[in-house]
Amino acid sequence: MRRRDVDVPVLVEAARTGSARAVARLITLVENHDPALREVMAALAPHTGHAYVVGLTGSPGVGKSTSTSMLVAGLRGRGLRIGVLAVDPSSPFSGGALLGDRIRMSDHALDPEVYIRSMASRGHLGGLSWTTPQALRVLDAAGCDVILVETVGVGQSEVEIAGLADTTMVLLAPGMGDGVQAAKAGILEVGDVFVVNKADRDGADNTVREIRHMISLGDRTEPGLWRPPVVKTIADRHEGVEEVLEALDKHQEWMADGELHRRRVARAGAEIEAIALARLRSRMGGLGDGQDLESVAEQVVAGTTDPYAAADDIVAAL
Repeated sequence: MRRRDVDVPVLVEAARTGSARAVARLITLVENHDPALREVMAALAPHTGHAYVVGLTGSPGVGKSTSTSMLVAGLRGRGLRIGVLAVDPSSPFSGGALLGDRIRMSDHALDPEVYIRSMASRGHLGGLSWTTPQALRVLDAAGCDVILVETVGVGQSEVEIAGLADTTMVLLAPGMGDGVQAAKAGILEVGDVFVVNKADRDGADNTVREIRHMISLGDRTEPGLWRPPVVKTIADRHEGVEEVLEALDKHQEWMADGELHRRRVARAGAEIEAIALARLRSRMGGLGDGQDLESVAEQVVAGTTDPYAAADDIVAAL
């Protein structure tokens, strides 16, 4: 089937004027790694860099989607335009998003100032999809003031969001051993704001004390360093939303003195590196089909060369 031609300037302009259809089409181009993607990113570049990106991570069952919906309601109350990227596990059959968080955020489905998109992780580790950075650029250029990125919820490996978000919010829940999980999973290092959801359950105060104690053990005593707050919420009742928004506001103010720029430069650097590595892998794709890679591998096995020298030869030939 012939690929439908993409009029990139028209599509980008429509997205910037608030067309949900145009935004959806652009993100689909991103997910499919469409040949027009390079032109799309070039057209979007002058219009990006304005959105505040908040990442939400945590173990399955802590209420990430409900908390995201609560935050959308609170931010909309401030008159802000919101984008939501909900990264879900992939279907083993279609490769698409398995859970479909839009169902759990149906309260905002008809709000033209809220754009919600479920994205499949497609096997990518770290709780995100490999296309998430480009999808963020689409929503940023489309005029979103705040973009909420909800990760898969895969547990201890889910720290990649810290490199993508301006502020990383870690959600925990009482009775799930999340205090211990946070200590051993490195979550303390990536969390800017900690939220103990389902605070109406027994043990909520203990969980708050555990997290605060673990934060106190870290090297956060130096003047000027950010000390992550711990906030209690009951997301399905929208209780605690103002406290969470206040914590996000304070972190955003703290970052204004250079930290926000540093994080965004690091994010752009990681994105450039990922694209460059993807291009190298595509160039190397033919090696496995031919005799070159097998021939070099034979030499390594025979001891006539070593893996580093072989790799150098391959890279030099690209």
